[in-house]
Amino acid sequence: MKTLAKKISTAAIALLLFGAADLSHRSAAQNAIAPVNTAAQTIADKRPVIHAGGIRFGAYDPHGDFGAQQNVTTEHLFLPWEDVDLETLRVADAYALARGRNLLITVEPWSWDVDWRLTSAELRRKLFRGEYDANMRAIARLIAQLQSPVIVRWGQEMEDDSGRFSWSGWNPADYIAAYRRMMDIVRQEAPKTKLMWSPKGKPGLNAYYPGDTYVDFVGLSVFGLEPYDRIVHNGPRTFAEALRPGYDLVARYHKPVWVAELGYEGSDGYVKPWMETATLRQGDFPELQEVVYFNDRDVHAWPFNLGRPDWRVVDDASN
Repeated sequence: MKTLAKKISTAAIALLLFGAADLSHRSAAQNAIAPVNTAAQTIADKRPVIHAGGIRFGAYDPHGDFGAQQNVTTEHLFLPWEDVDLETLRVADAYALARGRNLLITVEPWSWDVDWRLTSAELRRKLFRGEYDANMRAIARLIAQLQSPVIVRWGQEMEDDSGRFSWSGWNPADYIAAYRRMMDIVRQEAPKTKLMWSPKGKPGLNAYYPGDTYVDFVGLSVFGLEPYDRIVHNGPRTFAEALRPGYDLVARYHKPVWVAELGYEGSDGYVKPWMETATLRQGDFPELQEVVYFNDRDVHAWPFNLGRPDWRVVDDASN
């Protein structure tokens, strides 16, 4: 088993905490950036409009674009359970405390170094042999020492069939058993921590539901990419249209729903409605409590040679 205590440089701490795999280890396909037609976009800052009395707002923000914004409720970070110095979680805790924010911690059951990643079958086999219990226990024990309120999101988008994650597409019973095993450890070591079950929002997600006692929040992923919408949906979709399929599937559980990952990119005419409605309270989504923006370029290439969309709210020529 790879060590949890692999050292990283101080300069890499921000990327580690706020969720970026080392680009030097990404495949050529992941790094490929095909041109996305955004010539009609002139909006310099596409961050969501925050509405009084609306949906709460959070961000995964490795570039710090939301660092000074007052109305951000949640700081989202991604954490692999291998090859990480967990002490750096204290940096995230201090950052969130200084801004009065909660922490949403997405624990990804793999290494961000693709040379160390297991196949799906290997991960499943080793997990059920208990070889990763210590990894999850170490994470949970440190979480118990943090001062910020914490929500743990483990093994997200489990119903995805694209091959993007080595824990997705498992037999539902296996995934449920794995999720419960890891969340039992969290509850043992950090009993104040809330739990988020976070499907992508695709048909079939309900088979992966781990049961009411293992879910405090449901998280969905909602991304809007204009050229993709035109190819797949025969035209641009609104935020509500993109949220609707997943929301309708999880509403039956009567759990608070978050959009745990939100992003949009396209022309002004496409982006502006997303900006204006993402945090607007809408009667069609009564369980929706918070949206969390994914403020970075996508780690993976999208289909149809669309490359890695840039969800970042402000343009960065260095990306």
